[in-house]
Amino acid sequence: MQERTMNIITEDYERVKAYEQVFGVPMPEVGKDGSISGLPAPYPREVCGVVRSGYRIYELGKKAEETGIPVQNPILGRNTAEETYKESLEMYNMADKLGTTIFHFVHSEATRHIDPLNGRELIEQSRGKGGITPQGERELVKLGGGAVHPMRINATGDTPHLSILNAFIAGFDGTDIGPVIHVHFGGRGIHDYRTKVVNGVKALEICAENKIFVQIESHKHLNNIGGTDGMALAMCLLAEGLGILAGLPPELSALQMNVAGYNLLADLAAMRAFKETMWSSSLIVVPETFQNPPADLIAEAAHFARMAISAKLGKANFYRPKAAESVGIPTGASMAKAMWATHDVFSNTVPIDIHDPYIEIRKNEILDEAMAVLESVLGVKSLVPGDINAKFWRQYGIDELVDLIVRAGKSGIMDAPRAGGWDLKRHVKTHRDRDGIKRYVPGFTPIGVDEKRVAVTAEPVEVVPETKPTRKQKMVLATVGADAHVMGVNLIREAFEKAGFEVIYLRGMNLPETVAEVAAEAKADIVGVGNLLGLGRELFPRVDRRLQDLGLRDKVVLIAGGRIAEKEEEHSTYETKIQTEGTAFLGVDAFFGPGTDPAKCVAWVERELERRGM
Repeated sequence: MQERTMNIITEDYERVKAYEQVFGVPMPEVGKDGSISGLPAPYPREVCGVVRSGYRIYELGKKAEETGIPVQNPILGRNTAEETYKESLEMYNMADKLGTTIFHFVHSEATRHIDPLNGRELIEQSRGKGGITPQGERELVKLGGGAVHPMRINATGDTPHLSILNAFIAGFDGTDIGPVIHVHFGGRGIHDYRTKVVNGVKALEICAENKIFVQIESHKHLNNIGGTDGMALAMCLLAEGLGILAGLPPELSALQMNVAGYNLLADLAAMRAFKETMWSSSLIVVPETFQNPPADLIAEAAHFARMAISAKLGKANFYRPKAAESVGIPTGASMAKAMWATHDVFSNTVPIDIHDPYIEIRKNEILDEAMAVLESVLGVKSLVPGDINAKFWRQYGIDELVDLIVRAGKSGIMDAPRAGGWDLKRHVKTHRDRDGIKRYVPGFTPIGVDEKRVAVTAEPVEVVPETKPTRKQKMVLATVGADAHVMGVNLIREAFEKAGFEVIYLRGMNLPETVAEVAAEAKADIVGVGNLLGLGRELFPRVDRRLQDLGLRDKVVLIAGGRIAEKEEEHSTYETKIQTEGTAFLGVDAFFGPGTDPAKCVAWVERELERRGM
């Protein structure tokens, strides 16, 4: 019954044991005779008095279709089970008051996204922040998590199949293995693109055999790094192909997508394009969070409320309310308020169908681009949306489809401007037009895709040509710790390159000491490091100390960015500390938090270089 799951455990047993050792949790054992112990029976099964199964989540999604009100999918996870459960009770109590059931996304510790075998040091030096630990998952279920409101964790990254095994043992109902094939794959990470895709397939196979609900792919992630709606849909359809070949039923599969809120018709067009072509039974809609929302919780609530309108009118199955996104992991109380506000929007938005011709025109643009991308990826001609179904994907072998996906990523067919996949070809440039839609810049459409079938901007766009640096100063830029968030450092890189600096870009997930050593080898004048997990206090000073050990600290301008603190309630404390005491406690010369204009960062560095006579 669990043949493929047991084969994966046996094939990857070295990593299974590494996961157990690094995270301190019992994982399945392979005996000398090849037998496996410690693997629970597939769902449905009773865990802590509750019969759990991915179908619980599917039933919630069906209820949303019947009522016309999306099920809320709030995100909240803390470092310990006790703290997570205490904070979550605020959300659960609000759900009781609203008379609804939620689908709780338990935010997990980001370190589990790193390969525990190849990235052990990176994991061990980044433990304790960024969400609930693997041990915490098991304890949270024992405390009562998931008893009424089904739970899921995120298991992206290098080895999602290991995190899924852990969640399965813990007794979670669902997980999140998207993105399976996204070109950015959580920043640089440890593995090459092929290994990441193959590990994603392993995760899908485990979910299929054990009836685990899956968020199989995400338009949201590609949108965050500058990708287009059509490219995202193509990638989601490819991920569904992998899911079908892995044996996953549509009832246990969901796609995730962003809505931006400031162009309702464009949001509806994108949602309709997805719903008309997707094989998965559920659509999870998430507010777009990379619009620099106001750093005020009341104003921010309004920012996200308009996106809830798009989700309801677009007939989403699930919707993720947002709270305190600009500062860190929210409290249970603030997330409960976000749920209340979202429920109010859902209850008081008239469920009308809008038939503006613009929606159909834009929907067809998205579909045509997606089909053009798929034709290039698969080497076929004349695809139409109606062709893409389970029968279509079953003409491929799973290894054959993996090969086609990897080839497309490495040749530039699948691409996004700020993708972090280190072994993928980069070419495209996009521009967000005044109507809120991302379109390609002329001359920078995906390689190998018919440019007549993708949306190209007609607005004037300044394309800065790649030129040699005009300044003598050199910069090393990276995120430190198990942090895959490369959006911010990409913006900083672009700003410094535009200003004439040479930038050595290490992308995401680096040891602090490694960044300092690269700076020494490159004879860099500036070092920029970032961390969005609330680990800056621990990691930034280590860059400082290593530069001191190398005798270079006085010769380098060291700046940092990201979140000051992991949690909402700690944020203001550190802001005040920086204002009153400066940044010495972080070991850096300057700190630039969320929402900082990259131009201000460049201007500060230029003044500091001049002040030092560098």
